[in-house]
Amino acid sequence: MGFDPRRWSSATKPHGRQTVTSNVDALLAENDSLRREVLQLKRQLDLLRQREWTQSRSTQQKRSQEPRQEREEAPPTVSADQVDRWGEALSNQQGWSSLRLRELECLIDGLNRASFHPHLTLQQRLDRLMPGLGADLFAATLKPLTKKRCAVLAAFALYGIRTREWLDEDPQRVVFELQNRQHSARQGRRTRTDQRASDRNSESYGRSGQSSEFFMRKAFNILGLKPGASQELIKKAYRRLVKQYHPDIGGSADEFRKINDAYQQLMTKE
Repeated sequence: MGFDPRRWSSATKPHGRQTVTSNVDALLAENDSLRREVLQLKRQLDLLRQREWTQSRSTQQKRSQEPRQEREEAPPTVSADQVDRWGEALSNQQGWSSLRLRELECLIDGLNRASFHPHLTLQQRLDRLMPGLGADLFAATLKPLTKKRCAVLAAFALYGIRTREWLDEDPQRVVFELQNRQHSARQGRRTRTDQRASDRNSESYGRSGQSSEFFMRKAFNILGLKPGASQELIKKAYRRLVKQYHPDIGGSADEFRKINDAYQQLMTKE
């Protein structure tokens, strides 16, 4: 059974009930009119939202294109003239003649493998540190790859984003560091037979044997370990210190070199 509002009243007695309205049809018509108006307003709101979303997306696309255009118009972070100037400055420093092109190339590869992303090339690693740096550097390093240009690349592999400061302010220090790294790499390539022979020779001299033991204790101390620590502990300590002192993140190149030398010494120990 339906409900007729025309017969509804809040009075409890039938004779006291009053008709609510006699114009229900007019109310229903007004209700339909309001419903149509609400639907129309909803359509207008949807159109406004669609228009606002389209404008917002267009603005975002323009903003995303602006940095790309600025990068394309911006001058390179490293130029060919800079690379040549740095290479010439390095070649005039003491100890330059001891550097070797092939060893510098091996040094770059070794530094990449010792970085936080060993699977990346030097260009990719530099681009992660500073967008565009690696691409600009390799574009400026013209072929053929001479010893001077390779030394500049090795410096970037060693110092990361701080390389330009070192090359401009202290090229002698850069050559010194490259020398030390080459020397450490040569020591690391010694065969186990050579190491055993040198150990036997050092043991034949009482004081030389004590000196070798002293340097081993010093290497453990640099890595913050007790003498006799396992290779697993040595590796863990090395990784922890590399994350703290690596030049790519602003660490000290001197400390990093000491850590690397100590690690190489302990890992090649029989």
